[in-house]
Amino acid sequence: MPAQRLKQYLDANSVAYSLIPHSFTYTAQQAAASAHVKGWEVAKTVMVKLDGKMAMAVLPAPEKLNLEGLRVIAGARTVQLATESEFSNHFPECELGAMPPFGNLYGMPVFVDEALARDEHIAFNAGTHTELIRMPYADFARLVKPTEAAVALPLATAAGR
Repeated sequence: MPAQRLKQYLDANSVAYSLIPHSFTYTAQQAAASAHVKGWEVAKTVMVKLDGKMAMAVLPAPEKLNLEGLRVIAGARTVQLATESEFSNHFPECELGAMPPFGNLYGMPVFVDEALARDEHIAFNAGTHTELIRMPYADFARLVKPTEAAVALPLATAAGR
């Protein structure tokens, strides 16, 4: 079952979404494969600290976060990957590492890679390691109001996209 806070928020805002069950996975790339969704459409949420404050960086499952680029985009002096012990208490209704990219529900800014913003849909962990939520990106952007920018490291090729 998806995180209750997220489900209630999507339902209250009349968002059409689908819940996609899949085998237990630890990574967004594994979840994409298990759910038969393109890896480029599945978003992974990377927890970071910008000047010591928690934030979310959201990028396509196959890509890696550009920490220096995020620091510049956020106008921060420092950026660090957050440890599980630093962010786990922020998401009590979510399985560790399966938090959805809705920082607005948890009092933190969200930075989304522009590649995800170009897609019609976005899929992401529903708060569990066995379910994805897929919804229109336009609805995600309307509700979350993320900063859209190049936060992923440039890939040599985007083969298969």
